[in-house]
Amino acid sequence: MTSNQYQGTGSTISGTGSRYWWKRRAYLGVLPFFIFTGVFLLYPTWNVVSGAFINEKGLFDTAKIHEVVSSPIVRHAFANSMKVSIQTAILGAILGGLFAWALVSGKPGGIFYRLSVAMSSVLAQFGGVMLTFAFLATFGFNGVVSSIFVKLAPNSFLAQSAWLYTINGLTVVYTFFQIPLMVLVFLPTLENMRPQWREASDSLGGSAREYWIRVGIPVLTPSFFGAMLLLFVNSFSAYATAATLINMSDFLTPLQIGNALSSEVGGANAQEAKSLSLIMVVVVIIVMALYAQIRRRVSRWESSR
Repeated sequence: MTSNQYQGTGSTISGTGSRYWWKRRAYLGVLPFFIFTGVFLLYPTWNVVSGAFINEKGLFDTAKIHEVVSSPIVRHAFANSMKVSIQTAILGAILGGLFAWALVSGKPGGIFYRLSVAMSSVLAQFGGVMLTFAFLATFGFNGVVSSIFVKLAPNSFLAQSAWLYTINGLTVVYTFFQIPLMVLVFLPTLENMRPQWREASDSLGGSAREYWIRVGIPVLTPSFFGAMLLLFVNSFSAYATAATLINMSDFLTPLQIGNALSSEVGGANAQEAKSLSLIMVVVVIIVMALYAQIRRRVSRWESSR
């Protein structure tokens, strides 16, 4: 075999190796995402799950889990968290869904449409201290609305500011950022509704009520409940807004976690905080598993359009 033949064989082997690694270079693009997910999601989750069963001496211990689960204070805070999350998810889904439907019914791509989507993107992230200050300045003691109603209707509901610091007031505050989030999540589903479906229903003699009962509602229901689950998780894990509005560490589970991590009276307990966080992680995993099942069904419908 000549030297040229050897060179050709070598180049073939080199080409095969190059093709092997070339096909896998595409995975390098998602490497930063996997690193980010591992550092800021997987590792903290593992730290919480494992830390809930490790006591201060570094030994495996389930006593703190049993203590947390059997505590009436923890159960009361967990019930409040579930109540607020469910209420805000339902209210935010209904109001946000109606607003998204109004946007789709209008001029697509118009100035009102673009402005509404832009505002929803901003207001969905409007929470914490800023949102609390906005409500306090409006409905709190000496707030703008409260001051007006104290003079005009002193016995009315808006003249009293105590409701803002209760679970109902927290529900109203949370709903404020749930509505624009629902608009952003539910709007693409409404835009995927074909106008030909309504035209076909009308041509067959169907009324608007029959169209929504037989076509619109069955198609939109999976996406609607999937978006509601996202709203539930968003409210269930919120902390800053409640921490600045209600100064009660046993009111919600996130507030209990914050108090267990940074107690001002020497009661900080990392294992207790991780045990409470483990309960929240379990709830979020269950909800997101349901969301994944719903999204799988919606994806099949969207791909078959």
